[in-house]
Amino acid sequence: MLFFGHRFITSENFYHIPNIDAIKNTPPSSTLYVEFSEDNLDIIKHTIQNSISLAVEVINITQIVYASALGVAFIIVPKELAKTAQNLAENYLFDAKILVYIEEESEIEELAILGVDGVICSNAIIKINS
Repeated sequence: MLFFGHRFITSENFYHIPNIDAIKNTPPSSTLYVEFSEDNLDIIKHTIQNSISLAVEVINITQIVYASALGVAFIIVPKELAKTAQNLAENYLFDAKILVYIEEESEIEELAILGVDGVICSNAIIKINS
């Protein structure tokens, strides 16, 4: 199981960017973070075309399969979609890892039992301004 932002485990941060110009304000070789939306498709396509690691937050099954098809590294899903997202990832052999945003450590056990690839805590996401 992958852990991002957990207090016990050293991990990389994700850099939440509002636009393509904000990429220059992130560290080299960092993983960028955006919400999946049609408005952010330019950012998503730019990062993929430039081999920049990207995490995308999604809210439904359609967005999960779109994110995978676009080639993102991480798909962040709400807890309610965790099992479905992980099943899709295994059935369709996604390259992306499925992460669930958690607020409490007590959520880890349930997600581990579900077989989710990993969890992300709020302090792993750093907001970048353009």
